[in-house]
Amino acid sequence: VREITLLGQNVNCYHGDGPGAVEWGLGRLIEALANIEGIERIRYTTSYPADMDEELIAAHRDVPKLMPYLHLPVQSGSDRVLEAMNRRHSVSDYLRLVDRLRAARPDLALSSDFIVGHPGETEEDFRATCRLVETVGFAQSFSFKYSPRPGTPASLEPQLDEATKSERLARLQSLLTAQQQAFNAACVGRELVVLFERPGRWPGQLVGRSPYLQPVHAALDPAAVGTLQRVRITAAGQNSLAGEASV
Repeated sequence: VREITLLGQNVNCYHGDGPGAVEWGLGRLIEALANIEGIERIRYTTSYPADMDEELIAAHRDVPKLMPYLHLPVQSGSDRVLEAMNRRHSVSDYLRLVDRLRAARPDLALSSDFIVGHPGETEEDFRATCRLVETVGFAQSFSFKYSPRPGTPASLEPQLDEATKSERLARLQSLLTAQQQAFNAACVGRELVVLFERPGRWPGQLVGRSPYLQPVHAALDPAAVGTLQRVRITAAGQNSLAGEASV
């Protein structure tokens, strides 16, 4: 094993018993995993902003094996919509947290989740989401139209029409796609350490993941599968990077 991803619907609220019956949070668990010989990379997902504690922020600063890529869902840039969603953070809470994380790990890249068209969302609420995206800047994101879930309070509220939801989603995705393309383009010319996982589409090609979770393909010996290799990035697409072995 070279890479471990800690998974949970809200993984950063993890608490468990460590040695000596001392309670560990996720940050302490990450530190312990980093001390296991052979493990080179650690990731975790999905996280909840309100449960990001000081120990976990410090892990981003102090544990080099914790990758500089964090999925931190915000859902909306409107406090009114966040309250309706029963989220336990405000827009200002989220922005302050992003600042603290980037201060701890300056090369940190962020991804997020967004829902548009929540019942009661106004055009101004939606524009606030776009402003948050422009303020933060995301390397990748996932965005969806709201759909009612039976039994939830929002499902009983008046629903936005599908045309409005679709139009807002298209506008948001255009902005997010532009940010993802810009982030990938900024990687061209850089050297990144890639964990190669499998053969690529073409003979002699391998595919792996960058520290920022981007797929990277390069011409390498098949024996490089399962190893970390330094790669110079030569080209960027919307969803992947191309590289060559660094000499």
